[in-house]
Amino acid sequence: CDSNGVYGSLAQVRHVVLVLSGKGGVGKSTITTELALALRHAGKKVGILDVDLCGPSIPRMLSVGHTDVHQCDSGWVPVYTDAQKSLALMSIVVWRGPKKTALIGQFVSDVAWGELDVLLVDTPPGTSDEHLAVLENLKKHRVDGAVLVTTPQAVSTGDVRREITFCKKTGVRILGIIENMSGFVCPHCSECSNIFSKGGGEELAKLTGSVFLGSVPLDPQLSSSIEEGKDFIQSFPDSATFSAISSISQTLLNSLQMT
Repeated sequence: CDSNGVYGSLAQVRHVVLVLSGKGGVGKSTITTELALALRHAGKKVGILDVDLCGPSIPRMLSVGHTDVHQCDSGWVPVYTDAQKSLALMSIVVWRGPKKTALIGQFVSDVAWGELDVLLVDTPPGTSDEHLAVLENLKKHRVDGAVLVTTPQAVSTGDVRREITFCKKTGVRILGIIENMSGFVCPHCSECSNIFSKGGGEELAKLTGSVFLGSVPLDPQLSSSIEEGKDFIQSFPDSATFSAISSISQTLLNSLQMT
């Protein structure tokens, strides 16, 4: 990194998207990771800001958990997952210093992201004080909106409704709702069966006037790819799960008016 602004700052980031969930355990970080990979495969430069202090698992999913960050003249340099520097990550996990919660503001303002098409921000679940602090730090900059992640089971608990209400009260535009773990993909025949309830996310989107971005099934191949830090989208381009994630990423791009 040099002093000529090669990496730049958030000023060079075209779109900032928050990824939210009303509760933990709905696969929010998985969706963030897979959206980032899908956008990268679509030719976009993507960044992930992982400030989910409750479960910062994205570095493991991208197989960069043991990589340290360092400073340059423009700020903290994010960790890049590829030689082309098309997917950048800054996470609490790769940070080795003390007082991690106090670093959230620095992560927003002092990371040299450079030129990115989309920065995805994986936030803590719920609407806690910590969650509010993250949003307040991010809202000092331009935020395009939020993607809400839920599951068929979580829809009925009301957590997503509270998150929608929270977004409306804080003035965060809701870009859409994603229903994760919707159906189950057989690891042998690749057929998707609706062994769980389905459609709650789409119905909730209709009731709240939000966009339904799509459903992602529970897929053992996706789970194993995440655990091994592999690129699922590159490994299984013909799967129904890949098709679902790719469609969601394209809908999100369209919502951000990127063509």
